[in-house]
Amino acid sequence: MDIVCPMSISLEQLRRISFFTGLHEETLVLLSQSSIRREYAPGAILFLEGDAASAMYYLDAGWVKVSKSSPEGREQILRFLGPGETFNELSIFANKQNPATAVALEAVNAWLIPRRAVQQLLIDYPQVAIQVIESVADRAIYLASLVADLSLHSVEGRVARLLLREADADVMARRPWATQTELAARLGTVPDVLSRALRSMAGAGIIAVERSEIRILDRDALAEMALIDDG
Repeated sequence: MDIVCPMSISLEQLRRISFFTGLHEETLVLLSQSSIRREYAPGAILFLEGDAASAMYYLDAGWVKVSKSSPEGREQILRFLGPGETFNELSIFANKQNPATAVALEAVNAWLIPRRAVQQLLIDYPQVAIQVIESVADRAIYLASLVADLSLHSVEGRVARLLLREADADVMARRPWATQTELAARLGTVPDVLSRALRSMAGAGIIAVERSEIRILDRDALAEMALIDDG
């Protein structure tokens, strides 16, 4: 269950949103006054696929997963979102239902900025519209890359690409909620298949898998694996 708090997003937080940078302070104040703060417990649903989309979100604290599910319950995670990121920008442009479900992976604080407030901003400041379109286009490019990844690469290849993309100093930290099930859903597979892939890569000396992290031991071999497709 979420809790509504009578507060406003700060002007500094609004300035961190790329397409709001450069706006006059009076405009930011109006946006701030229209915002709604919500707190979500771990496992709480921010919005469901099929719900009416009425606001964009700014994630102040905590992590969220955005995913789609099949009628049989199979989940495909589209992305994980952390502090400082925005999402659901599609609601700004289209009076459409949410295309995915967002769930809190840990305690989350988020700001909702109503569609009507942002739409008025786009009318008053056309340059903001261009920046928002660029942001939405970046998401579309990311999703196209995700489709290609799921279609063209083996599970080992997907793991390799994920590690090369997200490892910091050859280490990808695993947050408490980053279970094998969550990671499998992100990579478009099931936990058993992912476990076999990780064991195989670890046995070959390419990675080391621990509860709190995955370490890259052989970056060259991992890079080669990332380029190998299924056929």
